[in-house]
Amino acid sequence: MSLDTVVEDIREEAHARAEDIRETGETRAEEIESAAEADAEEIVAEAEAEADREIEQLREQRLSSAKLEAKQKRLEARRDVLGNVREEVEAELASLEDDTREELTRDLLDAASSEFDEDDDVSVYGRSDDRELIESILADYDGYEFAGEYDCLGGVVVESEQSRVRVNNTFDSVLEDVWEDNLREISTQLFDQ
Repeated sequence: MSLDTVVEDIREEAHARAEDIRETGETRAEEIESAAEADAEEIVAEAEAEADREIEQLREQRLSSAKLEAKQKRLEARRDVLGNVREEVEAELASLEDDTREELTRDLLDAASSEFDEDDDVSVYGRSDDRELIESILADYDGYEFAGEYDCLGGVVVESEQSRVRVNNTFDSVLEDVWEDNLREISTQLFDQ
């Protein structure tokens, strides 16, 4: 074997090895590129899924906020309507006709008088516009006298020093009790169609 042949063999062997290395490198590069593309596709898919989740969550939050705001506005509107109804009832009570006002005032005074002893000195307070009415009713009661004005829609506040009892039988207090006891029914009649 000559030196040229050995050099040629080494050269061919080096070219063959270089070709193998190149092919292995290309194969490896393709594998890396393919894996990188798969990873990139997976990252994009995860990012899209996360974006979709965030969009859905944001949509649900906004929808929930909108529903809550609508509910609050509905409740405010209902409160306003109930307040208006209450004001109308109070206006009706304040403007009751004489006979009806006298009958109700007498009933409220009768109910309050059951709380006092016969020998008690009883003070009766009422609306300033009802002073004459109350004084005329008190003519039927021994030991009872009109003691002054009380800011109310009508009715009476009755008290006695001896028995240390005070009874609030005003239209306002009766309305408050009736209103509280029947608020659910009132709301149902006004709002549930």
